[in-house]
Amino acid sequence: MQTIRDVIDRHAKEQPDKTVLIAPEPGLTQTFAQLKESCENFSRFLYQEGFTKGDKVSFMMGNSYQSVNIIIGAMYAGLVVAPVNLQAQPDILRHVLDHSDTGLVFTTREHKPILDKALCGVDRCIRTIVIDPDEQEMIPSVPGKPLPLLSVKEQDPALILYTSGTTGLPKGVILTHKNMVASGQNVIDAHDLTCDDVALCSLVLYHINALCVTLMSTIVCGATMVVPHKFRNSRFWQLISDYRCTWFSVVPTIISYLNCGSDIAGAGYHLDQLRFGRSASSALPEALHRSFEEKFGVGIVETMGLTETGAPILSNPMDPSMRKYGSPGIAVGNQVKIVDKNGNTCPANTVGEIMIKGDNVMKEYYKAPDVTRETLTRDGWLHSGDLAYMDEDGFVFVTGRLKELIIKGGENIAPREIDDVFYKHPNVKDAAAVGIPDEHYGEEIMVCVTLKPECECTLEELEDHCARHLTRFKIPKVIRVMDELPKGPSGKIQRLKLKQV
Repeated sequence: MQTIRDVIDRHAKEQPDKTVLIAPEPGLTQTFAQLKESCENFSRFLYQEGFTKGDKVSFMMGNSYQSVNIIIGAMYAGLVVAPVNLQAQPDILRHVLDHSDTGLVFTTREHKPILDKALCGVDRCIRTIVIDPDEQEMIPSVPGKPLPLLSVKEQDPALILYTSGTTGLPKGVILTHKNMVASGQNVIDAHDLTCDDVALCSLVLYHINALCVTLMSTIVCGATMVVPHKFRNSRFWQLISDYRCTWFSVVPTIISYLNCGSDIAGAGYHLDQLRFGRSASSALPEALHRSFEEKFGVGIVETMGLTETGAPILSNPMDPSMRKYGSPGIAVGNQVKIVDKNGNTCPANTVGEIMIKGDNVMKEYYKAPDVTRETLTRDGWLHSGDLAYMDEDGFVFVTGRLKELIIKGGENIAPREIDDVFYKHPNVKDAAAVGIPDEHYGEEIMVCVTLKPECECTLEELEDHCARHLTRFKIPKVIRVMDELPKGPSGKIQRLKLKQV
């Protein structure tokens, strides 16, 4: 197994002039030789600033030429990348910045005010550097005698990425160089990628999907990736045409947007080179799946992954005749089994919990040894918290989640985070958020509330309250005022029963 530095060095030696990165908006490209030079310079800058192996470096910005260079450069240096979710609420952002022990955050002028506000609640000093994400040189060449690069090994941490939990407090997933390289290789093997492939990165680089599925597979394979600032319905097919992209990775929400709001008929796009699209992060409804393929003539490979496994664990085959609608596929590059509550492997077509074992499985949850022990068995199997069954052919069919996470458009939302906003309203007694089926997002948010005695509150008032305290993406689609919420013997709200309301 190799480290990220080993991979970059190898490609810079074997194919130095191969383009690895294309940034459409500023019109910048980068070869593997240039990426290696950038990584070395970034490494020495970090060392001269007092950072050393294992220290955390964050970035708070959207997709860009420089966000890719920060991610790869920090890993190359032997430091740990700690991406910041741009959609995080201030309290969550503050928690992540503090808990991760990050010492430096690269950001843009656009996001600096939000970052400064969050850092006001952190007791230690965290340095910030404002950059232009579309400039070719983020850090000037470091003068003087170059500092030697610190050693990096495959078991060293490379990434700490925070994922929401049912408690509402994100957990820091530690992925090593071995994990990152393995996840990239798993994508390569699942989709028959070669150095001639060109990937369109439509998802955000502070999530595991884009980080491992698109970025790591491109780096490990020695291929090319196109990184626009963000997904735009109106630009999607044009980018694929202009840069001759051979594949893309998206979530069902984007597939729904494209299906409803874009067309390729008569546009003159060059799409003959496009081999497939890839869908993950939440279940892809069969009707939407078939409709997209019929409309655009592009096969969609449904897959499944977790932050804790460097994204991919399951994938449908590349041969369309072997795929199964409604299933994220079979195990790729790791072992997957379905177990009952006693840990015994379930017979075929019997529902149990998905468990995963392989080189892609995380090292640990940061500063959470108890949770790590609950999630990872002594022999390396990871509890996913997802319920599913496996058929006789090894295809997994997900039926639900042990966790109560709401997955909206591929984004994990902790119900507790929504609950807490409603509890801030002076007239609300009880509140509980749940996910409900949605055609475009996979799941939408519904909140059921009860009011305090002799208090009144209209739906409009509750909606205004949400608008003041939640990002638009997390504002509930449905709010129901009830006389009483279902509760168990201990008085705990039985959240899942609300789905039947």
